[in-house]
Amino acid sequence: MDRVEKIEEPRKGRRLPTPLIIGLILVSAVVLMAILGRTIAPFDPEQFHMRSRLSPPTLEYWMGTDRFGRDTFSRVIVGARATLMIALSSTLLGILLGLPVGLVAGYFKGRVDEVLMRVMDVVMSFPALLLAMLVVAVLGTSALNAALAVGVVFAPPIARVSRSVMLGLSSASFVTAARVRGESHLYIIASELLPNVWPAMIVEFCIRMTYAILASVSLSYLGLGAQPPTPEWGSMIASESTLLVTSPWLTWGPATAIVMLVIGVHLLGDGLRHWLARNG
Repeated sequence: MDRVEKIEEPRKGRRLPTPLIIGLILVSAVVLMAILGRTIAPFDPEQFHMRSRLSPPTLEYWMGTDRFGRDTFSRVIVGARATLMIALSSTLLGILLGLPVGLVAGYFKGRVDEVLMRVMDVVMSFPALLLAMLVVAVLGTSALNAALAVGVVFAPPIARVSRSVMLGLSSASFVTAARVRGESHLYIIASELLPNVWPAMIVEFCIRMTYAILASVSLSYLGLGAQPPTPEWGSMIASESTLLVTSPWLTWGPATAIVMLVIGVHLLGDGLRHWLARNG
């Protein structure tokens, strides 16, 4: 009798999607820049070299120097920390503020849902950047206040996403079984429903992170984010914008870093969405 070998088919979800891998590489590069910072920067990002001011890219200064002779490449590396921290902390704050609202609104429904969502609608009625500028104007200009402002702006859309997921889960059989057992509302939300909301929140986190990067850079460009002498990509572009005609290379570094981080986070979120859908 011939021996028939059984070939085991690989699981569909074992292989990571290509966008997820590319996103991980791009984001990891920026994270390493943020962590290592001054350790890998070839020059002190705050030290003036007036004899080398406005130098074009050379073998010594890979991205040229600014009007004070500071190495742009070093400032891009060190500036990754401020940009990434503002975007990351504001996104986490948005989830911290918006997720509980969406959970409560989607679980209790009715009048509770109406009141909470109308409050979120009022906040969402303001243009995002304008509302962030208003919050920073009240609290003062700093990196921390910029993160708080963007976090407040992100709370309503995150609340709406978590609410929509909750509306589909609140009538599930395992929720009904928990109610029959006499479990409290807090237990059902935290133990039964929240674990099923996290996959959607992970994807939403990546989506909001891309907007947070652009929002934090915009605030810094307007002088409402990280303050000098702290290097930050948005403030670097703003400070050298008057020299774009004569020294266009001054903005190439921070602009490229912003694009790389935004694309990386976007690909990471898209890859996670496909991977979770395939393994859900």
